[in-house]
Amino acid sequence: MADTSLNIDGTRVGAVMAAIEARIAGRVLGPGARLPSIRAFAGTMGVSKSTVVEAYERLGAEGAIVSRPGSGFYVAGRPEPLSLAAIGPRLDRAVDPLWIARQSLEAGPALLKPGCGWLPAEWMPDGSLRRALRQLARDEGERLACYDTPLGHAGLRQLVARRLVDRGIPAHPDAIVLTDSATQGLDLICRFLVEPGDAVLVDDPCYFNFHALLRAHRVRVVGVPFGAGGPDLAALAAALAEHRPRFYLTNSGLHNPTGATVSPATVHRVLKLAEAHDTLIVEDDIYADFEPEPGPRLAGFDGLERVIHIGGFSKTLSAAARTGVIALRPDWVERLVDLKLAVSLGNGNLAAGLVHRTLSDGSYRRYLDGMRARLAEARGNAVKRLSAIGIAVPHVPSAGMFLWARLPGGLDAAEVARRALAAGVVLAPGPVFSASGDAADRLRFNVAQCGDRKVFEVLARAMG
Repeated sequence: MADTSLNIDGTRVGAVMAAIEARIAGRVLGPGARLPSIRAFAGTMGVSKSTVVEAYERLGAEGAIVSRPGSGFYVAGRPEPLSLAAIGPRLDRAVDPLWIARQSLEAGPALLKPGCGWLPAEWMPDGSLRRALRQLARDEGERLACYDTPLGHAGLRQLVARRLVDRGIPAHPDAIVLTDSATQGLDLICRFLVEPGDAVLVDDPCYFNFHALLRAHRVRVVGVPFGAGGPDLAALAAALAEHRPRFYLTNSGLHNPTGATVSPATVHRVLKLAEAHDTLIVEDDIYADFEPEPGPRLAGFDGLERVIHIGGFSKTLSAAARTGVIALRPDWVERLVDLKLAVSLGNGNLAAGLVHRTLSDGSYRRYLDGMRARLAEARGNAVKRLSAIGIAVPHVPSAGMFLWARLPGGLDAAEVARRALAAGVVLAPGPVFSASGDAADRLRFNVAQCGDRKVFEVLARAMG
């Protein structure tokens, strides 16, 4: 019988080639790795063996793979630079998480950004920062041109330790490691804890850059359903038992994107499950200063035995002077610092000094009070405007800047985002937050970036 799997324009051959090229680009197949047998890959792709033969021959002609008679086909040459887009499920670039971040960061003043993850520049404490910069410049004791100590700025670590203790987290300054951002802190923890192929649990949905960062470390990302009450505890227990993850990455306070804060009972249950399955927890607490009163934290209940706590100040203070914080068990500090020195030598002493000076200024507390009140007003306005165009917000958070909204009638959030982008509005569609892809009708809104009526006018037209 003639081979009918190869149609006239070669799309099935192209699909086989693309699948192999994606594995090579994503480093699932490295140089010298043996490709699947023709028979096996034909079964995987649902095509005939002759289709796979032709695809392999074309890849060989392009120099991507080589044939070894009697042995099979192998990846040729040196690896291409890492392509995060080639690892894991392929997303349309218009709604890819890295694309959203790139567009938001590159956006000019004419582009509105209700999908971004930061406050408007005019909301930030510009006066306090300028005052702190002048103080740094005048203080001859500040080491403006030197590397910092391995742990990081001593004064800032002491201040952070006091702040954590006030929130119920027993942290000592010598068990705090500073980094250049919370994201760099999480990257350092991944280097510290995981190997390629390890499983890591994340909330579903969760902050979209968690997916991108974990993908870069080539781990298996497993989603745990997360709602207004926190993680689905039965699903978490099942995932812990089945996948034996290296750690569970979560926000227990002002969760991104849902805005939820986990109850003390849920915190206790999560810790008991982690203990039963001998799993670590990495708690990202970047939004702590948005809360009027500290909520329950995993690190507080655990005492930093099984929980690694990460924080930072870019969301409330300055994205231009980024400083991250890692609080962890004392016996791990030296090994983590060794790793930090190996990959970055240190963190920015000048940025850490600026953050320290600003946090030490009494005006920071007043600024936070004003910012929280401003967010509360923006949150109420955004909920009303979304409701007026048919978009529901099932859970309205008590604090923070995010709303996790649902489009009406099963509308596709990715398609709505594409249309809005063409009209100058960057949205954050649900699929990029979800490991399972179950958030197809969801959008995350930053209420601080929703003050312009054009956001809702464009959104209404995009929902068309």
